[in-house]
Amino acid sequence: MTSSGTSPSGLPGSATWELLLPAAAAPARARGRSLQEALRAAVRSGRLAPGTRLPSSRDLAADLGVSRGLVTEAYEQLTAEGYLRSGRGAGTWVGGAVRAAHPRARDLAPRSPGARADFRPGTPDLSLFPRAAWAAAQRAVLAEVPHHALGYPDPRGLPRLRTALAELLARRRGVVADPERLIVVSGVAQATTLLGYVLHARGMRDIGVEDPGSPEHGTLYIAAGLDAVPLPLDDEGLDLDALRASEVRAVVTTPAHQFPSGIAYSAGRRTELLDWARSVDGLVIEDDYDGEFRYDRAPVGALQGLDPERVAYTGSVSKSLAPGLRLGWLLVPESVAEEVVERKRTMDLGHPALDQELFARFVERGDYDRHLRRCQRAYRERRDALVAALEEHFPGAEVSGIAAGLHVIAALPERYGPQERFLERTAAAGVAVRPLTDFAHARVEGGGVRLVLGYAQLSPARIAAGVRLMADAVGG
Repeated sequence: MTSSGTSPSGLPGSATWELLLPAAAAPARARGRSLQEALRAAVRSGRLAPGTRLPSSRDLAADLGVSRGLVTEAYEQLTAEGYLRSGRGAGTWVGGAVRAAHPRARDLAPRSPGARADFRPGTPDLSLFPRAAWAAAQRAVLAEVPHHALGYPDPRGLPRLRTALAELLARRRGVVADPERLIVVSGVAQATTLLGYVLHARGMRDIGVEDPGSPEHGTLYIAAGLDAVPLPLDDEGLDLDALRASEVRAVVTTPAHQFPSGIAYSAGRRTELLDWARSVDGLVIEDDYDGEFRYDRAPVGALQGLDPERVAYTGSVSKSLAPGLRLGWLLVPESVAEEVVERKRTMDLGHPALDQELFARFVERGDYDRHLRRCQRAYRERRDALVAALEEHFPGAEVSGIAAGLHVIAALPERYGPQERFLERTAAAGVAVRPLTDFAHARVEGGGVRLVLGYAQLSPARIAAGVRLMADAVGG
């Protein structure tokens, strides 16, 4: 720098000095690294533009109050990396290889649209998450887990967790749970993808999906190379005539509580479905997404318990604890077990070991059962509140489906239609809802207003207020 305060390139010396001042104030041991990081950041951000001549090492060291050797080392390191360039007797300049970067970490997580009342289905009440019990389990696991357990895990999952899950699922869902065929996955989405890849590798190109059904099922199988074939439902479950006519040999189902219609497959339809699978050497994939929550009777046991060699069973904690945990399970027939495990191994080398140890302890000590009982009481109360509010503010509305899960189907009287106008008015009033047609593969015209209303994430008071707001918006 010159005595006038400017560098030979015309860059104000004070600007350079201000950029680097925090580095000069760093502890002595970290000062060199801090100076290098500050120079890199200045070049990346464009504050030191390509072609800018930097002060000599002597002048910059004097300005910053650091040793000349420290500045020389920083210049040499950044020259080697391509941030700076220098020539004998020509000084040091900002190189031209770096382009100004403007890093911004976006959040692509699905969020509420800021609605005054959000009845969109699929989300549990995250405020019920058992933080104290979870934290206690975490502390205990960190204190007791041996060092070797932090290595790469069995791709199927830790034996401790697979054993605990097998006992839990056999007791609560009636599955035939062999820990050797149970795979810990990061949610039903990964279970779906694993099965899709294996079926594709075996030569399958089509898979049946329920219509209406979860849009994610078709999307995930398509990503694995399979075409999703929509199959209609009737009052008892999947239409078996349509299934046979489709000529698929694998089908995805939600028999305990069909999503989104809310029906439970009849005993006869469950039997017919398994007969079909045996007749075509096929596979039924059972998504037991909220089978724990039944409010009028004990939950119907899983389909897998009737024929574990024809049913792949999957579930997760996304509806019971929190989707952000990314923790689920997959029980597979022996015929595909090795292939699914190998796919899991090559996909991610196994689920995080500490998370598995934590959840195993949570299950073993009964904390998970206690949490499910708490949620059962809360969600039953909220379902009752929603049904009562619909009866009060939308006289004649019909709620269909079994008393279970985290959502209901509400068919409103014709006077509230047409559906498009209803949705426009509720959205304008700040009420977020989804119609049943959103979950159908083919657009259905007419049919009045049929809504899929989620209630688990709302308190009874907010449910009542939200339904009233919706009624006011549409002239109820």
